[in-house]
Amino acid sequence: MAKFLGLGLVALLFAQSGQLMAEARVIYGEDDRRDLFDSDNDPKMVTLARSTSILVKKSDLTPEGSRFKLPTETFGEAMNLCDDEPFFEQPTPGFCSGFLVGEDLLVTAGHCIRDAEMCAGVNFVFDFGYDQQGKDLTTVDAADVYSCKSIVSQTLEGGQGNDYAVIKLDRAVTDREPLKLNRSRALKVGDGVTVIGHPSGLPTKITSKAKVRTNDAAKPYFVANLDTYGGNSGSAVFNTTTGEVEGILVRGETDFTYRGSCTISNRCTETGCRGEDVTRVNSFARHIPTL
Repeated sequence: MAKFLGLGLVALLFAQSGQLMAEARVIYGEDDRRDLFDSDNDPKMVTLARSTSILVKKSDLTPEGSRFKLPTETFGEAMNLCDDEPFFEQPTPGFCSGFLVGEDLLVTAGHCIRDAEMCAGVNFVFDFGYDQQGKDLTTVDAADVYSCKSIVSQTLEGGQGNDYAVIKLDRAVTDREPLKLNRSRALKVGDGVTVIGHPSGLPTKITSKAKVRTNDAAKPYFVANLDTYGGNSGSAVFNTTTGEVEGILVRGETDFTYRGSCTISNRCTETGCRGEDVTRVNSFARHIPTL
């Protein structure tokens, strides 16, 4: 199960009580996280990334005319990283990820949005990513920032149970398409999967080249060797071939380890460690109209 750490080494989750909690992740084999502009990306996944969002505390957004100013703390500062870690200088304003599934419906992890009070304190921000090198991400267009109108359904079971939240946004999203869910085709061990989200609250990362490790029908999740971190919680996990959503990234291994006085990414072999848990689509699909 996921490890909740109070060490400031993983992306922090915003909790109703005001306490900060953390969800853990890890790198399997080579680090496959890529910015949107990276030439290694499948163009299909770059398009799908437009329908993913970062969750930011409402109190961390400052209005500036038609835009909002974001916190500018860097990944390196937030996590006490060693200076050779990837994305060291990139900003980390968010705490979880989400994805659009209807004109005004968004899905995230249940531990990211626990109740109505917490939802009221969160904004869902689209297009927070480097679609070109050097892009200024200190502010975002107000048109890309949405609020929570209500929680349609939320489940957070103990241990390794179901973990999802379906959110009704304050208005319809008209400039991007909802993602398609795999409602019928069985996912198999060895199938390729890709995750798009905000590891450690970073700008959008596309992480591919992962595979399904286990898929026990008696459990509400499958396990894959996805390179994910805290902040990826709530990310859409796609079938790499079809581009359909297979589930929500919810749990995983420990993110970081110390190298002297600074931290580096925890690494496992492609087949090592516990793997990352993904809540299956069929756990929450009944709450979402068919497109």
